[in-house]
Amino acid sequence: MRFSLFCPLLVMLLLLVRPASAADPVLIPAPPELGAKAYILVDHNSGRVLAESNADQRLEPASLTKIMTAYVVFRELAKGNLKLEDMVTVSEKAWRTEGSRMFAQVGAQISVENLLKGMIVQSGNDASVALAEHVAGDEAVFAQMMNQNAERLGMQNSHFKNSMGLPDPEHYTTARDLSVLTRALIEEFPEYYKWHSIKEFLFNGIKQTNRNRLLWRDPTVDGVKTGHTEGAGFCLVTSALRDNMRLISVVLGTKSDNERANANQALLNYGFRFYETRELYKANEKLAEARVWKGETTMAELGLLKDFYVTFPRGQYQSLKASMEVNNSITAPVQQGDKLGAIKVARNDQPIGQVDLVSLKAVAEGGLFRRALDSLQLMFKK
Repeated sequence: MRFSLFCPLLVMLLLLVRPASAADPVLIPAPPELGAKAYILVDHNSGRVLAESNADQRLEPASLTKIMTAYVVFRELAKGNLKLEDMVTVSEKAWRTEGSRMFAQVGAQISVENLLKGMIVQSGNDASVALAEHVAGDEAVFAQMMNQNAERLGMQNSHFKNSMGLPDPEHYTTARDLSVLTRALIEEFPEYYKWHSIKEFLFNGIKQTNRNRLLWRDPTVDGVKTGHTEGAGFCLVTSALRDNMRLISVVLGTKSDNERANANQALLNYGFRFYETRELYKANEKLAEARVWKGETTMAELGLLKDFYVTFPRGQYQSLKASMEVNNSITAPVQQGDKLGAIKVARNDQPIGQVDLVSLKAVAEGGLFRRALDSLQLMFKK
């Protein structure tokens, strides 16, 4: 049911994003044409897709694979199963790995932190294999961890066979799935994500530069990862932050290093020029109440699990309209985090965002008298 206007909290909500007097359509040009097999442009905070082409086509990811490798290692660090200062012994397999390398010598002891930087900045395949073996004992087992995390994140069209991105018929992902992964990496591990903006890394007396050209061209770009094989073409996942708005662009299968940089730059410029993102409501703040029957208390406090952002055409904030829908037929017990309603945001009657309203606190079952009284009221209510 739609939340009634007697609640002052809802009045505050509607005032925050009040409708404009006119509903004139806003004309936004089509995204730039790119010479790529697939691409997608997504707002990091709201998740809104601003441009896409073949975003669900399964393609070879090349070294973009290492975004998932890094994500798995970051999760192991967060769980306490790994420490940045842990020393890793480089195996002969890691040492012999072909492709881009950080030049780790067989038998050398290298810290997890340096291996991560060697993989992220220099795209070192040797670093990827060394990390995979250290975390899981074997690269094939590590690939299982990669696939488990892909499934958990909802990456529906991805499957990994190795930690570095060497070609394999069963090793693939999509532009959309890479955007999902990148959003998760930035949100969950900001302290490690910052390494993706490092331009140069010196190891073993050898200085190598980050292959992401946009780190030099655009000061708002702070990541993410390049990739290239003959089959995959030139690929790049980029993220940029301008005026508290973060966009993520994924471009797969261009013909050159310069073309992948130009394509990502064009997507980012398009998104920032024609759209804006606003935070409407913060997590864990009381926004409404819902009637709870047979509970220890009669009302449940409702709010959000995460900050709520919406993305819309630039300059159209006043045309947004928000409404709440709350379930008032709830019977205790209620658990913290239970979904009890939703906030919906629309522009000119077109939905542009929705988020669940959840119970901020648990509501235990009431005593015998409360349950009996509410049961009686519910009988008459029907």
